[in-house]
Amino acid sequence: MQCPRDGIDLIEEHLHGIEVDHCPTCNGRWLDHHELDELEATKASDEERRGMVQYAQRESELKCPVCGEVMLAFNYRAYDLELDTCEQEHGFWLDAGEAGEVRDVVDERVRGLERAASAEESWGKFLDNLGSGGGGGMWSGLRGFFGGRRR
Repeated sequence: MQCPRDGIDLIEEHLHGIEVDHCPTCNGRWLDHHELDELEATKASDEERRGMVQYAQRESELKCPVCGEVMLAFNYRAYDLELDTCEQEHGFWLDAGEAGEVRDVVDERVRGLERAASAEESWGKFLDNLGSGGGGGMWSGLRGFFGGRRR
């Protein structure tokens, strides 16, 4: 298989335990279709990786090294990170450094999910504390209103 950037023969290498094809000239990497998912899995669980991967698709300047068809370029997970993919699902082309950027994006998403879960838990505790002041009060009234009719 040849590099879609410079036509040099790709060589196999192991990247985070995944066998990928690497260009020794431009340092780009070809990941078979399932290998991008495997790369993401080195940083996050399936649950944390849910969601759309490809945003703002457009025609790429590169051709798939497997079938020779023009690939699609897209913004990875709506970040300013452009990857290329084969429409026939042969794989993804990552330019030099983009494998690390993919892992950084996944890290950032996981941290965001952890912050959101923590904020949700804190908000719930805050509301519980407001309602546990005994007696009536505005918060108890609101809880009663939203929780059903008070009798």
